[in-house]
Amino acid sequence: MRPGGQAPGVGVGLEPGGRRLPVEATLRGESFALSLVVIVGFLLGLRVRHGVWHRRRVGERVLIFGKGFLGSQVIEAIEGQEHRRYTIVGVVHDAENLGRVIETTRPDRIVVALDERRGCLPLCRLVESLARGIVVEDVAETYERLTGKLALEALSPSSVIFSRDFRTSRLQHALARAFSLLVSMIGSIALAPVLGAIALLIKLDTRGPVFFIQERVGLSGCAFKLIKFRTMHPVSRPKSEWERDNYDRITRLGRWLRRFRLDELPQLINVLRGDMNLVGPRPHPVTNLELMILAARNLNELTGDAIPYYALRCAVRPGITGWAQIRYGYANDMDEETEKMRYDLYYIKHMSLWLDLRILFDTVKVVIRGCRSVTAAAWRGAPAARPSPEVNP
Repeated sequence: MRPGGQAPGVGVGLEPGGRRLPVEATLRGESFALSLVVIVGFLLGLRVRHGVWHRRRVGERVLIFGKGFLGSQVIEAIEGQEHRRYTIVGVVHDAENLGRVIETTRPDRIVVALDERRGCLPLCRLVESLARGIVVEDVAETYERLTGKLALEALSPSSVIFSRDFRTSRLQHALARAFSLLVSMIGSIALAPVLGAIALLIKLDTRGPVFFIQERVGLSGCAFKLIKFRTMHPVSRPKSEWERDNYDRITRLGRWLRRFRLDELPQLINVLRGDMNLVGPRPHPVTNLELMILAARNLNELTGDAIPYYALRCAVRPGITGWAQIRYGYANDMDEETEKMRYDLYYIKHMSLWLDLRILFDTVKVVIRGCRSVTAAAWRGAPAARPSPEVNP
């Protein structure tokens, strides 16, 4: 024992006379500061969480500047959305009132939807809005994000030819190709028994070949032989893509194959051969491509009845499934084919491995829905819904 009855080490932090050393006061100060940081961080987290929750519930506040054709389409898309991602707080048509409306509505985003912009854009006001953290964007971008398709009306020849939007990089092509090859090799091995069983059932069901082979247009406009399981009775004269009424020609087995998209499985061979990828615009027959490119070249003589930029579909490899197939479906005429073209161009512009994965996932959901509809119809004792003739025989 030390003098004064203190054990060794027991007086650490005490001065003679019992006063505490400054180090303990420092520790107390650090503890208080740490507690203050935790409390402030917690309150800020609550504030951010409340802001995110409020924005999800109310939606991002959008101000429409101008109301051209695309502006009307954007308003219709926002008002028809299931989840309130956006909320329109106002529509202003003239630049003079833009500043007042911005101060009144306090938008998070300004969508410029003027049909004619030369001399009509209030540049200072828009730049000031950007500096205040308000997003200012062109109506075509908003239209793309809301609808998942391109606004053909907003495309100009110069933007298509000179911009990089529709130029797929070599890296993107390589990633898509490697992914398609890997999945196709695994799928071909895993599904070999299924492919063999389907081929046998087709031979037992009807007379004719097992496969349907047709010349289609692929990358860079090069033709290739597309392979599918035959789902129809053979005919002597093939019809045009939009002149077919083939439902009565579909075989009994063919209806089931189409319902579950099993007739497309042989196209894994096309993927392995390099003709196709898993995901991409669906390949069209050669006659259709020649017809519509000819129409586009003679647009004035044909009174505008053509599909704009149709040849851009050949900028990427075609796919077994695609963005247009899961978002739109089958096209029966030129108008519907033009609508599908909007989705194809969207895919080409935004092509990525992530988008391919999303399309494959949505394709699986479409197949599952087809399975459920057939099962439900069987339980009810009713015929299944008429299969979509999106694919050729």
